[in-house]
Amino acid sequence: MNRGFHRTIAAAIAAAVALGVGAARTAGAHCDTLDGPVVVDARAALAAGDVTPVLKWVQVGDEPEIRAAFDRTLAVRAAGGAALELADTWFFETLVRVHRAGEGAPYTGLKPAGAVEPGIAAADLAIDSGSVDSLVAALTEHLDEGVRNRFERVVAAREHAGHNVAAGRAYVAAYVDFIHYVEGLHVAMAGSGHGAAAAENDAHAH
Repeated sequence: MNRGFHRTIAAAIAAAVALGVGAARTAGAHCDTLDGPVVVDARAALAAGDVTPVLKWVQVGDEPEIRAAFDRTLAVRAAGGAALELADTWFFETLVRVHRAGEGAPYTGLKPAGAVEPGIAAADLAIDSGSVDSLVAALTEHLDEGVRNRFERVVAAREHAGHNVAAGRAYVAAYVDFIHYVEGLHVAMAGSGHGAAAAENDAHAH
C-alpha cells in the first residue's frame, strides 16, 4: 500500500471523527470547489454548448432553473473577454448552489481549487484507479487503531477512578472521548450519504 495514500486517509479519518457528526455530513463538500466534479462538468458543458453533462448534479425539479441559467450564460459568453469569465463563474455558482440545496446542504460560495479534504481526495483517487482495496485497508487500519487506543485508555483510567477526584475526572475524560469517537463512527457508517438520498429523491420524482 502506498504510504502517502495511507497517511492521507488516516489524517482524514482522524479529522472527521474529531469533528463528529458534522464532519461526516460535510465530507462531500468538494462539490463546491473549482476543481470539484460539479464545476469540471460545468466547464465541459459550457465548452460543448450542451447542458446535459450537468443535469445529473441536480434534482428533476431543479432542471428548468439550470437550463435557463445555462442558456443565459451561453448568451453572455458570446461577448467574450471579462463577460465570458463572469458568466462562467455565475453559472458555476448557480449550479453548485442548486446542487447543494438538493442535498439539503448550505451553499457558502465556491472554494478555490485544491480545497478538497484529504479523505475525499483519496476516495476520488480510488474511483479513478478502479480499485477500492487500498482505501478500505487504510480506513480499516486507522479505525482499528483509533478504537483500540481509546478503549485501552478508558479501561486503564477506570482502574484508578475511585482513588481521588482528579483520577475520577481523568476517567470521565477518557470515557467521553471513547464514547464520542465510537458514536461519530457509528453515525457516519449508519448514514446513507447525501448522494444516495439525492438519487432516491430523483428516482421518486421520475
